[in-house]
Amino acid sequence: MYTANPERYDTMKFNRTGRSGLLLPAISLGLWHNFGGNDVFENGRAMVRRAFDLGITHFDLANNYGPPAGSAEESFGQMLKKDLAPYRDELIISSKAGYYMWPGPYGEWGSKKYLVSSLDQSLKRMGLDYVDIYYHHRPDPNTPLEETMSALDLLVRQGKALYVGLSNYRPEEAREAAQILRRLGTPCLIHQPNYSMMSRWIEDGLQDVLEEEGIGTIAFSPLQKGILTDRYLNGIAADSRAAGPSVFLSEKELTPEVLAKVGKLNEIAAARGQKMSQLALSWVLRGGKVTSALIGASKISQIEDAVASLNAPELSAEELEQIETILRG
Repeated sequence: MYTANPERYDTMKFNRTGRSGLLLPAISLGLWHNFGGNDVFENGRAMVRRAFDLGITHFDLANNYGPPAGSAEESFGQMLKKDLAPYRDELIISSKAGYYMWPGPYGEWGSKKYLVSSLDQSLKRMGLDYVDIYYHHRPDPNTPLEETMSALDLLVRQGKALYVGLSNYRPEEAREAAQILRRLGTPCLIHQPNYSMMSRWIEDGLQDVLEEEGIGTIAFSPLQKGILTDRYLNGIAADSRAAGPSVFLSEKELTPEVLAKVGKLNEIAAARGQKMSQLALSWVLRGGKVTSALIGASKISQIEDAVASLNAPELSAEELEQIETILRG
């Protein structure tokens, strides 16, 4: 029988989510990949247990996570049943809907029919009565935003979700959605965009919108699909994600220019006593604009490294300028 580490909250840093009462760990664990039906269950289970022992209370899923779609939620449901059920009230469990899940006109996007049905399915797969956060996973260009937001509001009122959020929304879409939700009486808690040293689009307006609206930010892919690690410093290994037919990372993304920048960034990391991945997380969390960095992992050591990054000193103005110079180059 699993018993959680009694010291799990001693070192984890928690940040307030926008203008809400909810605190999130600075590092959250995403189950997008490596936790589905095609993966080794016991490896995923060990990672989830270790994450919680280190103070990671937030586990992020979506209806289509796997592969195959839905299997990550099924696996996590088993982990809850076997290990984490006694700690349910200490956990923040999130799911999302927006991408393709089943055939026909009601199996994706943002209609009320789809969002309500999808959350019912997610709850069944995980064996839960409610999720803590339910996201609309991507904007729907054809469904009125009022319908999509009213579906999120309905699910909170039904008790199936405590909070709601957005993912992949651009600045004006996010502002309009937040205003609709506020009028309905269910404020938008959080936005989940991709954000890293090499993907900085949220700095062009979205961060301002979220700050003005009092919405938190959880950044996915803060390591840029593994590029911002030491994985590719010496070339592309035969067993790496980029070397195979991965849908997440292609060899074309690892250009000589990109790898040269990572090499220079790694020198800054080394001077700080950090790994490259840890520097990337410190950078994403700099200045307090990002509530939590959402990591993926394939082994326990990656989770341990991510949490250890929180012990590093704040990036100095000089270090930040050095990083900017490298990224601009």
